[in-house]
Amino acid sequence: MSEQLNTLKSDIAVKFGDNAYKFSTTPVGDHVVEAPKETVNALLRYLKEYAGYNFLMDVCGVDYPNREKRFDVVYHLFGSSDSRRLRVKTQVADGESVPTATTVWKGADWFEREAYDMFGIKFSGHPNLRKILTHHQFVGHPLRKDYEADKQQHCSSVLPIHFDNTPEQRGDQLDSRYVPLNIGPSHPAMHGTLRVMAELDGETIVRAMPEIGYLHRCFEKMAETHPYNQVIPYTDRLNYCSAPMNNIGYCMAVEKLMGLEIPARAEAMRVILCELSRVIDHIIAVGTGGVDLGALTAFFHLFTFREKVYSLFEKLCGARLTVAMTRVGGMAYDAPEGWFNDVLRFCDEMSDGVEEISKMLLGNKIFIKRTQGVCPVSAQDAIEWGYTGPLLRASGVNLDLRRAQPYYGYDKYDFDIPVGTTGDIYDRYLVRIEEMRQSIRIIRQVCKNVPSGDWTVRDKGVVLPEKKDVYGNIEGLMNHFMLVIKGLRPPVGEIYSATEAANGELGFYLVSDGSASPYRLKVRPPCFAIYQSFPDVVKGSMLADAIATVASMNLIAGELDR
Repeated sequence: MSEQLNTLKSDIAVKFGDNAYKFSTTPVGDHVVEAPKETVNALLRYLKEYAGYNFLMDVCGVDYPNREKRFDVVYHLFGSSDSRRLRVKTQVADGESVPTATTVWKGADWFEREAYDMFGIKFSGHPNLRKILTHHQFVGHPLRKDYEADKQQHCSSVLPIHFDNTPEQRGDQLDSRYVPLNIGPSHPAMHGTLRVMAELDGETIVRAMPEIGYLHRCFEKMAETHPYNQVIPYTDRLNYCSAPMNNIGYCMAVEKLMGLEIPARAEAMRVILCELSRVIDHIIAVGTGGVDLGALTAFFHLFTFREKVYSLFEKLCGARLTVAMTRVGGMAYDAPEGWFNDVLRFCDEMSDGVEEISKMLLGNKIFIKRTQGVCPVSAQDAIEWGYTGPLLRASGVNLDLRRAQPYYGYDKYDFDIPVGTTGDIYDRYLVRIEEMRQSIRIIRQVCKNVPSGDWTVRDKGVVLPEKKDVYGNIEGLMNHFMLVIKGLRPPVGEIYSATEAANGELGFYLVSDGSASPYRLKVRPPCFAIYQSFPDVVKGSMLADAIATVASMNLIAGELDR
């Protein structure tokens, strides 16, 4: 047990005066505290207020149907002052409840609703414990082990406008003084996958309630039924605007659990792919944000650069949007000859493009009027809701995992972390534009010093042999045969691994039982925590400002709904 965990153990013993808590450090270095469900809420409050774990990054469930207390409720905490992480776990029997953490963090709201929806875990005291991802006619809890993965349930009706996101707003009763309005899901500004139910006083939003789940595919259930490497194409469909980042985040989690160190060349290629993906993801955010405000020209102009990146992806792996170009252990392919020079040429073009974008939008008086001072979010509120990424930094919090918990050599690269001041819509775009500049800066450094050597580990229990070996010798054929039949098998254990994706912290909580498929794979998507704050952020604002806010949040339904 580490000195840090020992100190925490002593502090908790002094505070709570009992030995009901179990402390451990996993083989991969994760710190874990197991607590009784009756006192877990008090423990969470103590960890937040006195131990410095100010972020609740995720709450999820794990199903163990043969155990007396069937479910684990797992809380992932983060301390921004020193980048510490802690996992808190408690056990709950079927039908029992655990106290809600919404009294400690506002951001626990949707995470607990998801655990209730997927597993049936009850959180006593939760203000609105109802389904969030499955539809209102859905029967059962799809992430329980006894729910069949191919059992589909179709929805045949739509709920009327209703408001129940806070205790004082519960019930379906509409106020006759105000105009009820459905915003989406058909409206283009709502991406075809989001519905916001609102009540308007003129053009001012009195209250609003988002409804999600229109794109819910239960990625996590699919992960449980597929071998580890076959999960990679599913990760493409999370944030499909920056697919390689999902590939990389997932593979990194599996590699950490297995104790695999990928080659330096694979690390460099992953960094390049991550930063190219960050650029094109921000292009989507800035470009579609402009469209939602009436600036159509910027959108078409920006997509010219996005297509150039797609061409780079295509040269590397043959695909453009959903690429699946990483593998556990490294990359699927080495870069073709001249690819890094092509990337450098794109950086030159993109540098000019960023300056043009800045002039077209950020220097435009109409854009400034529509975004500056509109729907600001304070640093404290951003932390309470679980904001990460550009929106958190726009609110004035200097947190970026590439600096706070460096991976793949990010600590060796020279780049800046842009930070805003007010957290308004304008600051969010400023941060994204500057991040594009910094990503280009990182890419140039990597491309000019790409290590030689292999692009993947050559462990026959992890990576398939090359085709020339499969077709050319019996050993290669047998290695291929055994890995396909047996599958990749990480050791029994669990890990939470996070990367700085374009929208913020993309976390994968992986539980392995030693089989060829994940026992549990929970995704912590960045915009899930962010979007739950929407009713508070837009309350009292104009309807047009709500549309601008959705765009600035850069909601990607593939990762929001999963």
